[in-house]
Amino acid sequence: PQEQESLRKITTTLTLKNEEITNFICSLKQSLENLEANSDRVHGDLESEFTSLNAVLDQLKDGMLTRIKQERASRTYELQSQLSACSKALESSEELLDLANQTLCSSQTEGFMQAAKDIKDSVTMAPAFRLSLKAKASDNMSHMMVDFSQEREMLRGISFLPVPATPEIQVSECQVCDNTVSVLWTLQEPDSKIDHYTLEHRRTNHDGPPRLREEFPWMVVEGIRPMEHTLTGLRFDTRFMTFRVKACNKAVAGEFSEPVTLETHAFLFKLDAASAHQNLKVEELSVEWDSVGGKVQEIRKDKNRTNQSPMHSPARVSMMSPKRVPTVRPGRDRFTAESYTVLADTAIDAGQQYWEVRFDKESKAFAVGVALRSLGRFDQLGKSGASWCIHLNNWLQQSLTAKHNNKARTLDCAIPDRIGVYCNYEEGILSFYNAKLKQLMHTFRTKFTQPIIPAFMVWNGTFSVKTGLQVPSVVQSGQRKNSNTSSSNASLT
Repeated sequence: PQEQESLRKITTTLTLKNEEITNFICSLKQSLENLEANSDRVHGDLESEFTSLNAVLDQLKDGMLTRIKQERASRTYELQSQLSACSKALESSEELLDLANQTLCSSQTEGFMQAAKDIKDSVTMAPAFRLSLKAKASDNMSHMMVDFSQEREMLRGISFLPVPATPEIQVSECQVCDNTVSVLWTLQEPDSKIDHYTLEHRRTNHDGPPRLREEFPWMVVEGIRPMEHTLTGLRFDTRFMTFRVKACNKAVAGEFSEPVTLETHAFLFKLDAASAHQNLKVEELSVEWDSVGGKVQEIRKDKNRTNQSPMHSPARVSMMSPKRVPTVRPGRDRFTAESYTVLADTAIDAGQQYWEVRFDKESKAFAVGVALRSLGRFDQLGKSGASWCIHLNNWLQQSLTAKHNNKARTLDCAIPDRIGVYCNYEEGILSFYNAKLKQLMHTFRTKFTQPIIPAFMVWNGTFSVKTGLQVPSVVQSGQRKNSNTSSSNASLT
């Protein structure tokens, strides 16, 4: 039995080894096929490049030869025309010379005076005396000579594309601001062969180099021409972002740079469904008014009615939806009665924070602000000392007011599509902005003595919250500018 067990182990080992070798043989065969295919590809590319290069040289040669021929033809025409004119002038001049000699030999004849006069007039009009004896074109063609010694040296330098050098991200030049990240990198040596860069970025909650197992994947940005890139419209839902970049020429990519991790601080929260009024259908960051939400308990008690309900009827769906079932969170009862309120799941106890909310302007009522943990389950936002808010009322007459401790101040501004909320906990500042225009709507100035929680209210409407936002630089500069002034009503603080 012992020998059989030993033999079984040997058999298993040999089987595994044979399988390993078989797989390696398959890998080698595949490598040979890939090698043949890749060699054919680069061979074809090389032929194509040289054909293209020769075509350029042939085109340049034809063009330069054409210019020489044109220059030669033009000058030949000028010199031939001048030669023809000079030959005719010389022939005419020689005839006049013969006539003048003959006239001198017969100077005793009666017609001598008239003949002499005619010769004189002919000489005056003779072409020989109206010719320019300077060549109209030069026979020098040295301006068409060439010297391709530098080009030949360049051609001798033609070789296979090298692997691009590794870039280096300049951390001191990178910027994180207004939910955008600007990344800049350099190369030790200029490389004219680089065609573009590829930048990869990844969200992470860990500072330092990437770990073997990261929660989030690399996101890729390709085709970057300059040595910098800006990512815009980001939502910072992690503490950091890691970046790396590589250079690429038309054939191959270089190695990635050393990863660089930048801090992306922003205020993150979700809506706490456990705190929401029963008539509010709560997702992570959105709320929809649900007029039948408060009747879920009645539906669950009425078993006969439930059994008779169609599969997709409102009663059936309401019963199946866990977000519509009343629950109680330890230390915080669900809002009830006319307090159609929901809180965030994260409190603010320090620093400057910012978030935005988009709401249905046709809602009968909507409010956004902050509240203390002590806000009562029957308390409406702004109607006690435990909450501060901006309140939109579309019931009977439209109004937009700032509310705190059951006191209100009417705001003389247009109702925006989105409201931005800025909180400076240490300074006791709570400001509301037109999120699109970044225009200040109202500021509460108070003193926060305990943590505050983003709070929302809606009646017959919807809203959605946007978190992971940094405090916009425009808001920060405006807060600094107005630090010595007050835009709030003392009665509301």
